Amino acid sequence: MIKRSEMQKIVNSYSDIRLGVLGSHSALEVMDGAKDEDFDTVVFCQKGREIPYQRFSRISDEILMLNKFKDLANAATQKKLRDTNTLIVPHRSLTAYLGYDTIENKLKVPIFGNRALFQAEERNHKRNQYYLLKKAGIKYPKIFNNPKLINKPAIVKVQEKGRKLERAFFTVSSYADFKSKSEEKIKKGIISRKDLSESSIEELAIGTYLNFNYFYTPISEQVDFIGIERRLQTNIHDYNALPAKQQLEMDVGLQNIEVGHTPASIRESLLEKVFKMGDKFVRAVKKEYSPGIIGPFSLQSVITKDLEMIVYDVSLRVPGNPIVATTSPYTKYQYGTTFGIGRRIAMEIRKAVEEDKLKEIVT
Repeated sequence: MIKRSEMQKIVNSYSDIRLGVLGSHSALEVMDGAKDEDFDTVVFCQKGREIPYQRFSRISDEILMLNKFKDLANAATQKKLRDTNTLIVPHRSLTAYLGYDTIENKLKVPIFGNRALFQAEERNHKRNQYYLLKKAGIKYPKIFNNPKLINKPAIVKVQEKGRKLERAFFTVSSYADFKSKSEEKIKKGIISRKDLSESSIEELAIGTYLNFNYFYTPISEQVDFIGIERRLQTNIHDYNALPAKQQLEMDVGLQNIEVGHTPASIRESLLEKVFKMGDKFVRAVKKEYSPGIIGPFSLQSVITKDLEMIVYDVSLRVPGNPIVATTSPYTKYQYGTTFGIGRRIAMEIRKAVEEDKLKEIVT
């Protein structure tokens, strides 16, 4: 693991900080927030994927072109970033395209976040999100460690074979159902047998799905509740809107590939539960992954008919939900204006600069 003290020394030598982000996932959200707080920005683009950042040129001060995203870790590129006072803001694409080994051991550019924590998102990691949820005392779905034990509706969380960022989750009701559906997906090339062997099988939590987005760093006064959104997924989302009769007449292979977001809110009487979940999770992570959470995180949850909250997924970096920036009432309640994760990140970095605390929010 790259020594935190090494990154702190580098960031303490910076003069005019600029925020850098990989050109994918939530780069626009991060850069828009940066501009709101008067930071310069740089977006790292793979050739052929630069058009959105050229189109929204107001928020991208520099587009750094790379042959491949992984070239961000080249020694010459890293030196350029350090020489230009760049602080990297991480999201899912950064970990997917560079890999955890590169981020933890080779990317010697300061990161806003806890780089040791990112891998905890992976369900096959020893101290993973289930481990953290358990330590926090937050309920999560029952795990079936052996598919032969499936005795109720469950969801198989497996990586799609061809695309690193996409998931090929599917629901099952028994071991026979699991065998049938998994073999069919392997045959069609949707998933691989290796990825299936590393998949997680969880009890299917039934209720309303809401993603709760929070923010915290070691210099924060409290855990901020930023807002709520839901995911739009193809092709399952609108297939579910069809009448049952039409569904039964079709033979359609279903997937839940994320393509967008929609805003949501929660009834006021449930907010205390939401706050407590965020607070408990922050305390648990601080004990397990020093210095704890630095930046945004998301607890993707189900609210059951008994108003119980069950967390089925955790994001430990920018969750990627730009819709919150213009729709959340919760930042308005706290700060007097509506904004999202991107600006909250920039606000914290601005505060760290002004209070000479940058070393406390980087690894």
